[in-house]
Amino acid sequence: MSKTLTFTAVMEAGSLNYGEGFSNISELKKFSRVNGNTYTFASRQAIRYDVVRLGNELFGWNLNTVSKQKGTVQFKDELTIEDSVEMDLFGYLKTGKKSLKRPATVRLSHAISLEPYNGDMEFLTNMGLAERLGDTANLANIENHVSYYTYTITIDLDKVGVDANNAIELSNEERFTRIHQLLDILKLLSRNIRGRQENLTPLFVIGGVYPVANPFFQGRIQLEGKNLKVDALVETTEFTFGGEAMKQFTKAGLTSGTFANEDAIQAALPEVASVETFFQEMIKAVANYYEVSYEIAKA
Repeated sequence: MSKTLTFTAVMEAGSLNYGEGFSNISELKKFSRVNGNTYTFASRQAIRYDVVRLGNELFGWNLNTVSKQKGTVQFKDELTIEDSVEMDLFGYLKTGKKSLKRPATVRLSHAISLEPYNGDMEFLTNMGLAERLGDTANLANIENHVSYYTYTITIDLDKVGVDANNAIELSNEERFTRIHQLLDILKLLSRNIRGRQENLTPLFVIGGVYPVANPFFQGRIQLEGKNLKVDALVETTEFTFGGEAMKQFTKAGLTSGTFANEDAIQAALPEVASVETFFQEMIKAVANYYEVSYEIAKA
């Protein structure tokens, strides 16, 4: 039976993704809701970029994979998922006489702020450099927003390492290694932006390995002050598929001191442990699916 790993994470960070802006003002990527609030977000493309960046830095993922053909930047024709973890996990489209398309096996949502943006701005100058030349400093304004953010990832375990376009099916050991590396990256995720390194390590995470592909907890994360609302999360775990409740597959990880209602979270949700334990359990579940050996690391 095919299975899907999905989880929704919450992290705290500031000003994660800027848009085009105008004049000397840099605007955050954001959207408005019917309640009148404005929320900022980091696009799924931005998160994907940092996942691949860290894959290269930490595990040597091959980034020498693209070329420009007839004005289009795309993955090289001669390369396959055997050569590129990125192509395997995030898919590809190769255009030409015969176009080849392989959908992503790993799907990301935007990372959306859980607290509304209230128009905060930061005033910047390059005075330190300008004074060296006795020149006038240039001025700039950037929007600023520190908030909790949430995103969801969904991984189709059955399709990782498989490419029908090239009749490729990687070994289960290699498929497991790639997902293991991805989970390690997400556990230690960071974003380099405007001279800052923002820590995107999850403070709270909920999900599991399920018999159906669905991002169950996407859109279910809500804050009320310093409290994490648990009712929607509990109701989601009660969904059934094939006569089985999703609760039995669901685990959660929580960093102590993050939310004021920590005791209520622990009491309401199944198997709440540390974030590290959550990721170790996910890696173990993936190893079991691929039928490869894996021992949970000791603290």
